[in-house]
Amino acid sequence: MAEKVFINRRDFIKTISTAGAGLTLGFYLPFKDRLRAEVSRSTVDFVPNIWVSVNPNSQVTLTVSESEMGQGVWTSLPMIIAEEMELDWTKVKVVQAPVDENYFGRFDMGTGGSSSIRTSWDKMRKAGAVAKDMLHEAATIEWSVSKADCFAENGFIVHRLTGEKISYGDLAHKASMLDVPKSVQLKNPDTFRIIGTDILRTDAPLKVNGTAQYAMDVNLPDMMYASVERCPYFGGKLKTVDDRDSKKVKGVLDIIEIENGFAVVGTSTWAALQGRKKLKITWDKGSNKYPDSKSISEFFKKRSRKRGAKGRNEGNVKKVLKDADRVIEAAYEVPFQAHATMEPMNCVVDYQSDQCQVWAPTQSPKDAKKRVREMTGLSDEKVIIHVPFLGGGFGRRAFNDFIEEGVEVSMKLKKPVKLIWTREDDMQHDYYRPASRHVLKAGLMDNGETIAWFHSVVAPSIFFGQMFKYPVPFKDKLDVVALAGAKEVAYGIPNIRVEYTSANTDIPVGWWRSVYDSQNAYANECFIDELANSLKIDPVDYRLRLLKQSPRHTAVLKQAAQESDWGKPLKNNHHQGVSCHASFGTYVAQIAEVSVNNEGNVHVHRVVCAVDCGQAVSPITIKAQMEGSIVYGLSATLNGEITIENGAVKQSNFHDFQVLRMDQMPTIDVHIIKSSEPPSGIGEPGLPPIAPAVANAVFSATGKRIRKLPIKAEDFLA
Repeated sequence: MAEKVFINRRDFIKTISTAGAGLTLGFYLPFKDRLRAEVSRSTVDFVPNIWVSVNPNSQVTLTVSESEMGQGVWTSLPMIIAEEMELDWTKVKVVQAPVDENYFGRFDMGTGGSSSIRTSWDKMRKAGAVAKDMLHEAATIEWSVSKADCFAENGFIVHRLTGEKISYGDLAHKASMLDVPKSVQLKNPDTFRIIGTDILRTDAPLKVNGTAQYAMDVNLPDMMYASVERCPYFGGKLKTVDDRDSKKVKGVLDIIEIENGFAVVGTSTWAALQGRKKLKITWDKGSNKYPDSKSISEFFKKRSRKRGAKGRNEGNVKKVLKDADRVIEAAYEVPFQAHATMEPMNCVVDYQSDQCQVWAPTQSPKDAKKRVREMTGLSDEKVIIHVPFLGGGFGRRAFNDFIEEGVEVSMKLKKPVKLIWTREDDMQHDYYRPASRHVLKAGLMDNGETIAWFHSVVAPSIFFGQMFKYPVPFKDKLDVVALAGAKEVAYGIPNIRVEYTSANTDIPVGWWRSVYDSQNAYANECFIDELANSLKIDPVDYRLRLLKQSPRHTAVLKQAAQESDWGKPLKNNHHQGVSCHASFGTYVAQIAEVSVNNEGNVHVHRVVCAVDCGQAVSPITIKAQMEGSIVYGLSATLNGEITIENGAVKQSNFHDFQVLRMDQMPTIDVHIIKSSEPPSGIGEPGLPPIAPAVANAVFSATGKRIRKLPIKAEDFLA
């Protein structure tokens, strides 16, 4: 089970062409092609972009188009198909889909935004149901009986009256001759036997026994190794270079100037790195308007005084604030964050005059193929992208800059190249989570009512900054993505206004696990706690009062409070803080239990997390993703930040960009709300609530509000 196989386009076509020896189903709209047994437009409104293949030995191959970066799609997506097909899970093999528009058409293969399950749920179910229906039909023809006389079970079609059964493998040839059904019956969730159970991940054995392949594991004949020295200054450029000492290093073969800097090429990674250290380069720092974190913060403050673009406007906040018995106001700041994936950026590129192959851990393989095609001038079928396992993604690998570097070097050498970034490269040449400033105001009445809510978000735009190199195109300069989690604030307050003000700098920004939700939830949930404290109402009770129209928020909040013994006395000077936030269609509440010592050091002892992500496909994966999100979020809450000095990133490795250490790891209890709603996102929603939960607990412990991350003793003990 779960043997990892990469299929190039030519071999894939050969496989499909042998449908007479088995049953192969591919689903892709809007075109109909009998060779791939594709579903016509009139059938169902889905585009699975995935294939089901049953061979005569009853082994079922399920193809996954998403990048497996630890989030479990190599297991959860096949589970959905296997459920509807009534498969024997022990005979399931998983393969990675080829990156080919002939099969995926206009539909992207990008992996991100916690979208894999929530956008594939119906598609995968229908894909499995169609396959089962055709096998079922084949059995009725074989036995000359009606469909009602048979049922599918564990990889067989069974005859009800006689108990006789025939395997999917034995039916594969006959099923491949049938027309694809125009409609299928999906299973009742009450009868699920695979979905909702804890199944061993299909990639786990490969990662345990060391056979899992990452791009760094790829070795090709005559392959060279490259490391690139890039300008450390944002907006900087080259002044002078002296590579004479570099060329003297044993094993250094060449030094090539590329768009991003200088690539040192050697016979080994060691040679390339040592040669790179010997480079003598002087850089022009450029004219960076905001060369350090302090000037960036001041820029954000200045921008926050301007009226922002309207993201949400209900009632009349300005007027109501004047009528309130009191107005509470607070400002929050969060820093830039690096992705710091365990596997730094890397790729293997083999450019030849008539073909280019790339092995790369990318979240955007279709975009990678497009870029390689544009760089090389090769046609689509001559560019082959292999997607191995990813050693973490978190949004960083949605950007394919490292692939472009590898292609450029291989094109100039006309030989295969393995390009590897160091940890320092990864830390200082990232697409960072944007820093931001948040100004919030609320109008309160003495009777406990909250009558107005104002939230101004000041942040760089990922969409309309360096990423796409053009300004915000809308008249009022609104980037709705930057308001994720702010615009949708669920509290039942009659007057709400949410604004966005762009504040772009030269710092490249990009997707980071939960992106803007991580910042907006921090501001929302800390501020709502401030309002509860001002009104002298329990923070959980206050939230529940304002969430009466949101039953899913209410359910996770009550569950977390119950499981954490909220409100009961805690020992050893422990204190609790709560937060509640929905993102990517998933509702999460968290309660953090912390202590703060006399030096102001914060220790998180326990986190209770309740999550409603709709139908739970793989509960063990949901728990793992919640735990991973909490750990990732705690790193940013307690330790990590990217600061700018002299126009460059100050941090370089884990000694000064610290992730959560083992002795900082809390006990995490995850509770999944049973739901019949369709599945929603799970890779990111666990992150946004953790920072405010901890910050609110610190307030409970110290009486000091945390309005700036990461939490530093000097910020609240002064």
